[in-house]
Amino acid sequence: MLGILAGMGPKSTGPFVDTVVNQCQKIFGAKYDIDYPHMLIYSCPTPFYLDRDIDHNELEVSIVDGAKKLESTGVQVIAMPCNTAHLYINSLRKSLAIPILDMVSETVKEILATAKSVALLATGPTVKSGLYQEHLRNSGFNYIHKDEWQEKVINTIIHIKNGEIDRAKCYWNDLLSDLTGEIDTVIIACTDLNVVLEKQESLYIVDSSVCLAKPLIKRYLNLSTHS
Repeated sequence: MLGILAGMGPKSTGPFVDTVVNQCQKIFGAKYDIDYPHMLIYSCPTPFYLDRDIDHNELEVSIVDGAKKLESTGVQVIAMPCNTAHLYINSLRKSLAIPILDMVSETVKEILATAKSVALLATGPTVKSGLYQEHLRNSGFNYIHKDEWQEKVINTIIHIKNGEIDRAKCYWNDLLSDLTGEIDTVIIACTDLNVVLEKQESLYIVDSSVCLAKPLIKRYLNLSTHS
């Protein structure tokens, strides 16, 4: 049984489960209901606010506690579709006896070697943490950041969380116009953004949700083979 520690934010949970289902179809040709893996989804509300500073102790305790509760149900591996929560990946690994996948490293692996410039679309804490920047630098990619891009990302996320999807799409489309011609590769490193994400012809999109779902399904297939 696969464990998904979600709810960060609440609207990102459904799209990630859809992504996992889609990857089952692509990776091993799932067709009938019985073909899909057993999944236990824990939507874990956490003290995260876009408009104020994070209490990292409080947030870390909340996420680690959620992971432990999920582990106690008997799941064999955990995927956590929240980039910001990966600030605490080391604490999570120390607290768990089962594997938890690293969304950040899995995402950077999916960037094309030919990428010339990469933008990161994520929450402020994820950007400030340097989680992705370190991986990008170590992999030799050119990372570009602009404050005006970040402001539009935050406004998009705020409206998504408020359920104002049409307003979110306005900010999102404006952002995409700014990015086109400036960079060739975009990392979607906030699962809330999946609500407005659509295929782009002018930009190569690396969706962290897909990058997490792929190794989760591959881990499932490996578990199934050895069970």
